[in-house]
Amino acid sequence: MAFDINMIMKVYSEMGNNISEARKVVGRPLTLTEKILYSHLTSGKPAEEYKRGGSYVEFNPDRVAMQDATAQMALLQFMQAGRAKVAVPSTVHCDHLIQAKVGAKDDLATAKDVNKEVYDFLSSVSNKYGIGFWKPGAGIIHQVILEQYAFPGGMMIGTDSHTVNAGGLGMVAIGVGGADACDVMAGLPWELKFPKLIGVKLTGKISGWTSAKDVILKVAGILTVKGGTGAILEYFGEGATSLSCTGKGTICNMGAEIGATTSIFGYDAKMADYLKSTDRTDIAQLADGVAAHLTGDPEVYANPEKYFDQVIEINLSELEPHINGPFTPDLAWPLSKFAAAVKENGWPRYFEVGLIGSCTNSSYEDLTRSASIAKFAIKNNLKAKTEFTITPGSEQVRYTTERDGLLPEFEQIGGVVLANACGPCIGQWARHRTGTDPKNSIITSYNRNFAKRNDGDPNTHAFVASPELVTAMVLSGDLCFNPMTDYLTNEKGEKIKLEEPQGIELPLKGFAVEDAGFQAPAEDGSGVNIKVAPDSDRLQLLDPFKAWEGTDLYGLKLLIKAKGKCTTDHISMAGPWLKYRGHLDNISNNMLIGAVNAFNEKTNSVKNQLTAEFGEVPAVQRAYKAANIGSIVVGDENYGEGSSREHAAMEPRFLGVRAVLVKSFARIHETNLKKQGMLALTFADKADYDKIQEDDTIDIVGLISFAPNTPLTLVLNHKDGSKDEIKVNHSYNAWQIEWFKAGGALNIIRGRISA
Repeated sequence: MAFDINMIMKVYSEMGNNISEARKVVGRPLTLTEKILYSHLTSGKPAEEYKRGGSYVEFNPDRVAMQDATAQMALLQFMQAGRAKVAVPSTVHCDHLIQAKVGAKDDLATAKDVNKEVYDFLSSVSNKYGIGFWKPGAGIIHQVILEQYAFPGGMMIGTDSHTVNAGGLGMVAIGVGGADACDVMAGLPWELKFPKLIGVKLTGKISGWTSAKDVILKVAGILTVKGGTGAILEYFGEGATSLSCTGKGTICNMGAEIGATTSIFGYDAKMADYLKSTDRTDIAQLADGVAAHLTGDPEVYANPEKYFDQVIEINLSELEPHINGPFTPDLAWPLSKFAAAVKENGWPRYFEVGLIGSCTNSSYEDLTRSASIAKFAIKNNLKAKTEFTITPGSEQVRYTTERDGLLPEFEQIGGVVLANACGPCIGQWARHRTGTDPKNSIITSYNRNFAKRNDGDPNTHAFVASPELVTAMVLSGDLCFNPMTDYLTNEKGEKIKLEEPQGIELPLKGFAVEDAGFQAPAEDGSGVNIKVAPDSDRLQLLDPFKAWEGTDLYGLKLLIKAKGKCTTDHISMAGPWLKYRGHLDNISNNMLIGAVNAFNEKTNSVKNQLTAEFGEVPAVQRAYKAANIGSIVVGDENYGEGSSREHAAMEPRFLGVRAVLVKSFARIHETNLKKQGMLALTFADKADYDKIQEDDTIDIVGLISFAPNTPLTLVLNHKDGSKDEIKVNHSYNAWQIEWFKAGGALNIIRGRISA
């Protein structure tokens, strides 16, 4: 079986005592989130570590999940750790490297050919170290996790920001960088700053055109892309229990877009139904036996304001369908107001492509709701007016929907079924553009819509909605179309009003699949050889980073002062660069090429202080590295939001950047920088951002006495001979300071295991 039932039994058997002890320590009723976190604390923790929003705490996760793009670097690091086998159940999922171009069959064949070296590497490493391997075509990591591994009350970390999807099945699932995954696979505890809690009370029940996707689109509009930073969202109420398990997953999935550590729902009948439908009746039975531990205490939900740091309430019966965007997933528009917004803002009204699927909305229920619209369109002689793509979430979902006649219905209205992979959602899209106007629009059921995210084009206005709404919109091709009120004209000139979508939560004949795409690891991997060609441009064995030299840092050059939004996509783009995710030197050529230089408003154009000429960011940094000169990157608010990609931290470290100084960090990126031995610093006074000048040479003072809760000093040596001294803060604890001193967390892991 795919899951480890003995591990789950152990978690449940220990949960009761752990929760009882936690309740004594905190002296009050507990939320669901607290119950799970407290039950996964490492043993012997003091009362201080039960405080929300406080200190860093060590946890023992139950499993690790990795997608192929991030798994390469995570496993290259794990290979240095010295272990014969992973310490916790772990899996690799090949979903990121498959480019969408013409359709599932051809695209998958091309990917297997082009990426053979990487797939062979991941397969062999997994086989050697006891890691389950999901082959290309098996499905998107988060959908596969929900179907195969997630369980109520568990704790998982994954090397992808949308690992949080598993919260839909009652699991605390958190996106991390590869170094964190390496720690846990090596048998070390995992560290997290104890989050605050945001309670989301759902009342009423969704109906008609409204879907679970609209819940998180609404929440994103309320909290914004950074409103959930440092917090876990816990959903509860009668509205929560009425949502399907996969609908819950959709909501948790997009919690990554508001910066939340993760999101979660309590165990209920819908989860039990999903477990049984996916051949995990034994887990449902175990969960039923500890059901009181898998939801918040009744007192918490009766008076949520007393137990959560913030409470949001949404009446699902009154919730409208939403469309969010463009360029940010928190620009939320109720459908009734969206057409006016399109016209008032001058956004390209007639969109070119509608895309449904992705890890956010590719379940059986999602596809049945969308297919009901396609079926109605066929009956009423309606066809897609735009390009239309459909991405099933897994081979199990694809096989089942094909068996039930859903996929042909999409094709009959002009849709193209893509491979069971991330594809356009992460920029793996060979888009077919026919328009001549660079400004264009697309609408998707994905999660992110930052500029350049889907097709690399900064002029593409990407909007996010539910898959059924996207399907309705492609029948019009007009963003101002409202299927709840407007009519379409069919091929016969007849006026047609679409019927409300109808979905089926779980297949009536059960899920089915011929080959799910799973490869179990060898019982004994000692004889498995892993080969990496020395001249490969896809894979590169790692050398340890150098330890801190033991002094303050002087003479650092300003590499770039980034202005505005700077996500991990801006720092380390995906798309065509995904092929280099296992080769640190090669992928470092994309470092910060998407960041906007505050001094000239351009991307990938910074001043080389050695020559006074402007050049591409990686080239200028390589010049500093060749001259043995360190540098510093300066950024704005929520720096490093978005994907968990560790490369955004490893590339600057590899090329010689010594510190990143920003107004504020996104959680995962800040941790990734720390793990790689970088200095992650924040302005004590955000107004000091304006003091940074283009030709600055910078000193970092105070490192010799580097200590928790003690600011450092930066000296800005300006070109005209003047100076500014500014205070900068950090969130390093004593253990993280040791990472910095050692040159990275992995250097400490290696030392521990070899000792």
